[in-house]
Formats: sequence, C-alpha cells, structure tokens
Amino acid sequence: MFVLDSRLQQDTLPIGDFALCRLLLSNDSNYPWFILVPRRDSISEVFELSAQDQLQLWQETSDLAGTLKELFQADKMNVAALGNVVSQLHMHVIVRHRDDCAWPAPVWGKHPARPYTAEQIASLRKRLRTALGDSFRFEE
Repeated sequence: MFVLDSRLQQDTLPIGDFALCRLLLSNDSNYPWFILVPRRDSISEVFELSAQDQLQLWQETSDLAGTLKELFQADKMNVAALGNVVSQLHMHVIVRHRDDCAWPAPVWGKHPARPYTAEQIASLRKRLRTALGDSFRFEE
C-alpha cells in the first residue's frame, strides 16, 4: 500500500495524480517547485521500479517539465531525484528563472521557504487545471 513519506507530507501541498505519480507542490513560493512521487510501496530508487513504471515515471516527469516550462516561461527546468533526506523515490521538477532568488545556484537551502498564501495556491491550481488536461486527476 502506498504511503507518502511524513517529510513530504509536512513540506508539500497535494495537487493530484497522474497515472503513476502523485503530484505535490513544495510549500515554498520562492520557486514553482513540484514533486512527483510514484505511488508504489517501499521504492527508493528508479531502478527498483518495473521497466514499465520506469518509462511511465520518465514520461510523466518529461510531460510535467515541458508543461511547467511553458506555463511559467522558465529559463531552465531543474529535474532531480536525490533522496538523501527523504528516501522515498521522488522527482523534483523545479521552474527556474534567471532572476529567482537562488539563481544560478541550486535551490536547496539557499533561502528560507516562503509558504504559499491561500490565494496563491488557488491561482496556481487554476493555471494547472487548464495546463495539465483531462488525464490528470486533481485532489479536491
């Protein structure tokens, strides 16, 4: 049974589900920072997924990154699966702009997180609802 890591639960806001992955929003309005978590039990590495799930993970990651790049007019997309703090397999998909507060450094630990306001979350969800299409299931 799939259970989301407690640290991810604490630091993110749920958005919804792709075919394989739960989509989360890092609660840090410094950057549009999304996290994909395959809904598979006890997986910490990409190679532990079945071959089909590996392909699905990369497809969902690529589709999300492309959508976000266009939606946010990104200068660069950062995509990473590190898992040094949270061992549950998850992919970071982060929109970067040359004028963001951490550019060109990585976002990790650069600045304190600024939680989203309710208005910012509502606006972001509205934009995503249009961009992600019918194959994505939003959490209500």
